[in-house]
Amino acid sequence: MMPKKYEQIVFRKPTPMDGADMYQLVKESGVLDTNSEYCYLMLCKYFSDTCVIAESNGQMVGFVSAFQPPAEKDCMFIWQIAVSTKYQGSGIGTYLIQAALSQQDMGVRYIEATISLGNAASIALFDKIAKQLGSICTVSSGFESHHFSDKLHEAEWLHRIGPFSLEPSNHQLGEFIQ
Repeated sequence: MMPKKYEQIVFRKPTPMDGADMYQLVKESGVLDTNSEYCYLMLCKYFSDTCVIAESNGQMVGFVSAFQPPAEKDCMFIWQIAVSTKYQGSGIGTYLIQAALSQQDMGVRYIEATISLGNAASIALFDKIAKQLGSICTVSSGFESHHFSDKLHEAEWLHRIGPFSLEPSNHQLGEFIQ
């Protein structure tokens, strides 16, 4: 059962109609890398089984974009988590990841994301998810700053949670997707 403070928030799969709102939410964040609007449309159309929208009163308040790497079918890579400023710090990010996992078959045993050292909120979120799943989060080299064309981008460290089991008795995932 979802905590009372989230009863007015709907977690659902995205549709292409959500792409523009995802793009706008990322732009407004001021901290996330803004991809093209077309990229968000593609995520909504072709990766709707691994992405989740959170909305309240018909307004998008957050999303997680994720995919399963072709060579690692037991892994879900979290690309971006965006939460509107009004809802930041409320735990929506945790519920977005849980909702994305609740859509997956029992084959997912790892979650990955690249996170810069300056992104304390995402690091804390990954540590929290690892604990909820009864697992650990390891950190290794991801993308160095010299991999980026502007050379000013912070290095992105690969955070990997797992292995874990998506058996309902092993974690607190509920049925989120509507």
